[in-house]
Amino acid sequence: MLRRSMTVRMMTVIAASALMIAAGCEYPPPAELVVEPPEDPVAEMREDAMLDELMDEEESKMDWTISSSAFDDGDTIPVKYTADGENISPPLSFEGVPEGAVEIALICHDPDAPREGGWTHWVVYGMPPDIDGLPEDVPAEPTLDDPQLVQGENSWEAFGYGGPSPPAGDPHRYQFRGYALSETLDLDPGATKQEVEAAMNGKILGEAMLEGLYGR
Repeated sequence: MLRRSMTVRMMTVIAASALMIAAGCEYPPPAELVVEPPEDPVAEMREDAMLDELMDEEESKMDWTISSSAFDDGDTIPVKYTADGENISPPLSFEGVPEGAVEIALICHDPDAPREGGWTHWVVYGMPPDIDGLPEDVPAEPTLDDPQLVQGENSWEAFGYGGPSPPAGDPHRYQFRGYALSETLDLDPGATKQEVEAAMNGKILGEAMLEGLYGR
């Protein structure tokens, strides 16, 4: 009786194998068809928590704002603040500077300029954390007491602000980027954009940006 049962079982296996081979199937089935055990839900939750933490850190770097009474974010910069007008700096307002900041820096840059790396229009640093903005027409001096600031060198190799002066074509983007810093930079006047960015490495508590457009 036992031998008959084993014989039937073997015949069943052989028949099943023959049917699978006839159908073009491999036997045993390919590895990708083997059902894997479920992943560890605790590990998945841990990975999700780490991802959320990273996203929160990135979002926290944009937790304060720069605005201007002269133009809204994404709008055209008035001619007055360009090389086609009075070529003076626009008024800027700072709000929500992160707690713990000890210095504010600002860089105005045109990433669309044909020169490699873009064109830098303004470099400012050494501003106190409680500064609420910059007035219109900041003098092109290496240092100022009111408002308190230090000015770096723009792409014209000059101190202070230089307004938009793009070639004919599509409008360029002019990005006024603010940086709230956890440590002072202690840079002398005349630092370039690259020198300021290198000095800020590892010291940025939060960032803000106002973008204006201008074309000819």
